[in-house]
Amino acid sequence: MLSEAAAGGHDGVVKLLLERGGINPDRPDNYGRTLLSWAARNGHDGVVSLLLERRDVGPDRPDNFGQRPLLLAAQNGSNGTVKLLLEQEDVRPNRQDKHGRTPLLRAVKNGHVGVVKLLLGREDISPHRPDHSGQTPLSRAALSGHAEVVELLRARVAGNLKVA
Repeated sequence: MLSEAAAGGHDGVVKLLLERGGINPDRPDNYGRTLLSWAARNGHDGVVSLLLERRDVGPDRPDNFGQRPLLLAAQNGSNGTVKLLLEQEDVRPNRQDKHGRTPLLRAVKNGHVGVVKLLLGREDISPHRPDHSGQTPLSRAALSGHAEVVELLRARVAGNLKVA
């Protein structure tokens, strides 16, 4: 019930259920996904913010596939959620999933320009990091035909990226 409320973005319901006590909000489901993972995957900033305020929620906890909340939010183009997660000091944004994919690579693949800008605006993001098949963010952007993303990656590599 609580995971459905988090996945559906029902902040008020999530808050009420968590206030009842005796609930572990960081308990994973059969896929290894937590409430934060489901809310981040679906871009529900209110639920994500509510969960990140708690000390008993791990903001960088991987699921069974090595996918962390930041990767899930990035691959679905959830700018607000990505920004909230990047503000957490426990989140390491260059981590790879079990296939070697990073949040940047997933955002690039799907052409999420806003998320790509947020990620490339950080010094700790590597625009060169390949996945396990050798694909880099630049090669993925070119393969997917995302010209604006290609330009962002080229600007970052050249040191000319201006993030507004």
